[in-house]
Amino acid sequence: MRTTHWIGGKPWNGVAERAGDIYDPATGQIAGHVDFATAAVVDQAVAAAGEAFTRWRTASLAQRSNVMFAFRELLNARRPELAEIITAEHGKVLSDAAGEIQRGLENVEFACGIPQMLKGGFSENASTQVDVYSIRQPLGVVGVITPFNFPAMVPLWFAPNAIACGNSVVLKPSEKDPSAANFLAELFAEAGLPDGVFNVVHGDKEAVDRILEHPAVKAISFVGSTPIARYVYETGTRNGKRVQALGGAKNHMVVLPDADLDLAADAAVSAGFGSAGERCMAISVVVAVDPVGDALVGKISERIAALQVGDGRRPGCEMGPLVTGAHRDRVVSYLDAGRAAGAELVVDGRSHPIDGERAGFWLGPTLFDHVDTDMSIYTDEIFGPVLSVLRVPSYDDAVEVVNTNRYGNGTAIFTNDGGAARRYQNEIEIGMVGVNVPIPVPVSYYSFGGWKDSLFGDAHAYGPEGVNFFVRSKVVTSRWLDPSHGGVNLGFPQNS
Repeated sequence: MRTTHWIGGKPWNGVAERAGDIYDPATGQIAGHVDFATAAVVDQAVAAAGEAFTRWRTASLAQRSNVMFAFRELLNARRPELAEIITAEHGKVLSDAAGEIQRGLENVEFACGIPQMLKGGFSENASTQVDVYSIRQPLGVVGVITPFNFPAMVPLWFAPNAIACGNSVVLKPSEKDPSAANFLAELFAEAGLPDGVFNVVHGDKEAVDRILEHPAVKAISFVGSTPIARYVYETGTRNGKRVQALGGAKNHMVVLPDADLDLAADAAVSAGFGSAGERCMAISVVVAVDPVGDALVGKISERIAALQVGDGRRPGCEMGPLVTGAHRDRVVSYLDAGRAAGAELVVDGRSHPIDGERAGFWLGPTLFDHVDTDMSIYTDEIFGPVLSVLRVPSYDDAVEVVNTNRYGNGTAIFTNDGGAARRYQNEIEIGMVGVNVPIPVPVSYYSFGGWKDSLFGDAHAYGPEGVNFFVRSKVVTSRWLDPSHGGVNLGFPQNS
């Protein structure tokens, strides 16, 4: 299988100078190859996007909205097919892939309402016979660079809003699981999106750097690790671009003594090990406030033992493999590091039973207890199925732990005390907060994004802030001295 670029409304027909391997994580076998774009190929995609933009920017709001509605219907009808593509290349189980697509669909549905979002303001007679009004116009060609962990959902955080606002897009997905992006491109074409408005280039740093440096690219949306997010933000802004770069995370779940411990244990396991922990909103640290630590660790351990790990295409499997062998080995290295640092390895994922091929990139759910904030298993974003329990004596100590951490993506508190929950949501220095909700990813009509080292730039993803990111405002002051007359037409007026 060969996955190539999608430029100007069709698959690229050139010969790639370099290519990468696509693995099936559940078997460890090479399943295909993906072409890597040179700077020249990126230039082709940007040129196609630039040409398409000159026409698409003048398309009516009704036309743009109609394309989004058609795309939504196609994506909804074919999501089982897309879920299979995601599972085959990423490794997450089919139900998790289906959930990813559903959350992406919500953002498409939000973009369907773009006429409402692009309304400007109007002040009649700001001065004598002078009106002042604002309009919101697209930026031009925008670059979208997305990670491996959500090969469909994260592109759908950005592309629908960017396109509905009148921009054209060059998407660079992860080279680890690239096929979902091409699937989306095919659906956009079938939905009637003009050629060149949505383009896909595959590759590595060479492709990313060219997108960041290309003078015709006006804005960059990025999701990935914090070091790369910082690089993207600094490089993009240095080249005069508007940039939103969402980075890494170390999400804490605080459990107060009055919490329902069964609910908290269910949540910790679900949020810690779903998608093998390869989520920027995964819970990776449970902060147990005395005296609940022993009971909570016991309940989490019981639930881990019952988890079915294996090939996500097999019935009953709840957690799949990691995305690559190299990433699996990196995550495994933290198990030895944590134990060497003095943490208690309560559950070693290397010994968990696996329902899958031996050569797959497996690591079962892992649990550490008595973790300190100076250990690498705490300070680093592991991005795997490793859950750490950190014990503190009080609520105030829990808040200090969370606020001192350099990341600020998501957090949750589990309690039956409404006053404590309200105090936590106000005092905590985190961008997304859950109260008895372990993964507080906002719905599509709010916006997604963290604080501190989890976000570079001042615009969050999707929702109202996502729309604002993809447009710029213009204020018009006008005076018309003579009225005009358009003639008689008794037909019912229609939008087109």
